[in-house]
Amino acid sequence: MKERLIFLAMIFSSAVYSQEITVEGKIREAITGKSLKAKIIYKSYPTGSLSQTFNDSIFAFSIFGSSKYVITATSPGHAQNGILISPEDAKDNRITCEIELVPNGQAIRLNHLIFDLGKSVIKSASFNELDGVVALMKLNAEMEIQLEGHTDNVGNAQKNLVLSQKRVDAVKKYLAGKGIGKKRIQTKAFGGTKPVSAEDTEEARALNRRVEMRVLRD
Repeated sequence: MKERLIFLAMIFSSAVYSQEITVEGKIREAITGKSLKAKIIYKSYPTGSLSQTFNDSIFAFSIFGSSKYVITATSPGHAQNGILISPEDAKDNRITCEIELVPNGQAIRLNHLIFDLGKSVIKSASFNELDGVVALMKLNAEMEIQLEGHTDNVGNAQKNLVLSQKRVDAVKKYLAGKGIGKKRIQTKAFGGTKPVSAEDTEEARALNRRVEMRVLRD
């Protein structure tokens, strides 16, 4: 009975992934939120056997099968950025995504990087975003980044500084474990000294707790 259920699950999975999935996305300028024309490349990951290039602020393409795809965007005066998508992300056979590009020298917030409060263990919900960073760096062998850790300013300042360092160290360890050379990843900890919001609310404190990625070379 168990073997039959496994067989049926495999058939169902194959049927799902054989369906056409439409991928649609936009490129936005992170500071202004406006649409930004960019060179957009998508490739099957990790093989790169399927690829296509767009030159626009929007893109759309179809995927089949179970392969993941990495989508990268570059625009003059902005740091390259990208995301990793999977057929598992589809809802009603559609994946909608957005890539934000920051001006050169500015940091990119890792929006889906999650830690428990006061801890430095990366939660599994963060892995897809970090795998996107891995894919981006593997496609661009010269890329070097700096991971910057921030906490809120509640509690002991020295402990917050140590925590922010432990968090960026954990991210570096994850990326290195996926094959990215450690020399390509610098880290810097700020604790609670660089808040993005000075409001004394839980929402503001959550906004201040973050890890950012600054592209040093691409």
